[in-house]
Amino acid sequence: MGSRIEHRADFAADVAAVYPAVAGEEALRARLDELGGHGAALLAYELSEKGLRYQLRQGISADKLPQAVRTLHKGDLMVTRTQIWQPSGAEYQGKASVEVGGVPGEITARTALLADGAKTVLRTSGEVVVRIPLFGAKLESVIAEQVTKLLDREAEFSAKWLADAA
Repeated sequence: MGSRIEHRADFAADVAAVYPAVAGEEALRARLDELGGHGAALLAYELSEKGLRYQLRQGISADKLPQAVRTLHKGDLMVTRTQIWQPSGAEYQGKASVEVGGVPGEITARTALLADGAKTVLRTSGEVVVRIPLFGAKLESVIAEQVTKLLDREAEFSAKWLADAA
């Protein structure tokens, strides 16, 4: 059993305004420039009648990794995240999957952009699974904490993006 990830971000705008700040190509590129670390790139951005699929690569320098991770993984980490968004009426539902290079396991999550009165809620619910005997649970906990911090920073970036666009 993995470590849970639960995150919620509130935006003072409607879903139609928040969606491009969270999932628009220009916003994603700017967010990667600011938060993505070394080697950050938007690897794919595909719009279709079914929705949107994009893939991001982010780099985390070894010196910024928690000690528990550095003990088991030598060098920098490269993280590849695939996000799918599908419209659901005036809202969006999605799925995210994350692969961390050199770490046996994965991160999966369900995402949703939901109307809540005059504001929008971005909700993420997921799980981190690391398949390393004895150390997996400790790593899962550390990674879940780091993912939550990243989601906080991404939400702050998106809120600023929205404010600058207004």
